[in-house]
Amino acid sequence: MKTLALALSSAVLLAACAAPPSVPVQAKDGVLVGPNGMTLYTFDRDTAGNGKSVCNGPCATNWPPLLVKESRASGDYGVATSAVGGEPYSVVTRDDGSRQLAYKGKPLYYWAKDAKPGDRTGDGFNNVWRLARP
Repeated sequence: MKTLALALSSAVLLAACAAPPSVPVQAKDGVLVGPNGMTLYTFDRDTAGNGKSVCNGPCATNWPPLLVKESRASGDYGVATSAVGGEPYSVVTRDDGSRQLAYKGKPLYYWAKDAKPGDRTGDGFNNVWRLARP
């Protein structure tokens, strides 16, 4: 009986290790949404894969980045580093040293004027902001 319990415990532990952690970004109605359910956007001026965001200062006030926190706890717009599960997700370092989640190399942002989940008012803003699509 002890052997069976040990074998089952080992199997459960191995299964948990084999499953990659899930990123708390989801596809909903054809767009990516953050852990708070709000629509995510990409910025045309960001270069995919270069590991940087060019939206800083006042830009980041209007377009808050989806930040990655160093701990398991997450902030208003943040996700924990333990939740970043690899491709197609990555992390870029911002000018202020904070870390931002990226999808296919493009940093992800919220739009400050979206008031509720499902809002998509930032799409096409200044012809440089796009819905983040899976």
